[in-house]
Amino acid sequence: MQKNFIPGIENGSQYRIYNQNKIWTKPFILAIIVVISLGIVSLFTGVYDIRGQEDGMDMFFITRVPRTVALMLTGAAMAMTGLVMQLITQNRLVEPTTTGTIEWAGLGLLFVYLLFPGPTLVLRMTGAIIFSFIGTMIFFLFIKRVRLRSSLIVPIIGLMLGAVISAVSTFMGLFFQMSQVIEGWFVGSFSSVQAGRYEYLWIIVVVTFLIFIYANRLTLAGLGEDVAKSLGVNFNTLILVANGLIAVAVGIVAAVIGNLPFLGLIVPNIVSMFRGDDLRSNLPWVCLIGMGTITLCDIISRTIIIPFEVPVSLILGSVGSVVFIAILLRQRKPRRQR
Repeated sequence: MQKNFIPGIENGSQYRIYNQNKIWTKPFILAIIVVISLGIVSLFTGVYDIRGQEDGMDMFFITRVPRTVALMLTGAAMAMTGLVMQLITQNRLVEPTTTGTIEWAGLGLLFVYLLFPGPTLVLRMTGAIIFSFIGTMIFFLFIKRVRLRSSLIVPIIGLMLGAVISAVSTFMGLFFQMSQVIEGWFVGSFSSVQAGRYEYLWIIVVVTFLIFIYANRLTLAGLGEDVAKSLGVNFNTLILVANGLIAVAVGIVAAVIGNLPFLGLIVPNIVSMFRGDDLRSNLPWVCLIGMGTITLCDIISRTIIIPFEVPVSLILGSVGSVVFIAILLRQRKPRRQR
């Protein structure tokens, strides 16, 4: 039987799909230029006059370059973990801040400090990664048993679990007189980043590469457990792999930088609004916009009350909370009014 169709409409639809999945488009190249520009501004932003001092170039490579590189890697990591978590939970409001993952990482750091006085960065990262993985698995097991799966219930469960873990961490910090560890972790800042203290963030590049390899299977997992299994995907193993990659990225950022709220919520939602839910084609966009967002917030944190510096988590949390409320209101808006 001959199919009736309009060639122009079909070809136009195929072109739009092809164009949407392309990575090297004019908007993407423009976004790269904007992010590079923000990186250059970050390199030359600060109180110390690197051009007027004899050791200016030394300070440039000891502090400014590592800080800018750390901003890029951290922004990509947190935005990427938010994208993966939203995909496998089928929920736009899920990210490490709203699942308790970041609070579990803080608890892991506290345990490392209790067991090993004056721990190395590798020990802190290991503790944060292990506890992040445990916390993320507990969250997934918890929501798997909850039948009411509305878009609001899932992040509320995560926020509840995160609040409990945060309370446990605070109590332990006060009981063992290590509250300075908790306070330092809650204030996410790049002010302490310098050469020799950020290089482990390069592991995030490996994590990104692995997520790109698993991108198609993670996209299928985002269709639901039943659909993924019917298409030949080992759903449970894939969830373990995804949680492991998320734990590595979050643990490294928590150990090196600290708590960076809402970055994994803002960026993936913005990208999904314009490009859909294909992880493979969205991942470069998410990483790039994550870099630009955190770099812009850091520049603001360094200049808003110059010569002093505001923690970047304060700027990021303020922007993220507004976007979080906007997303909530948008989801509650009746479909006929959209």
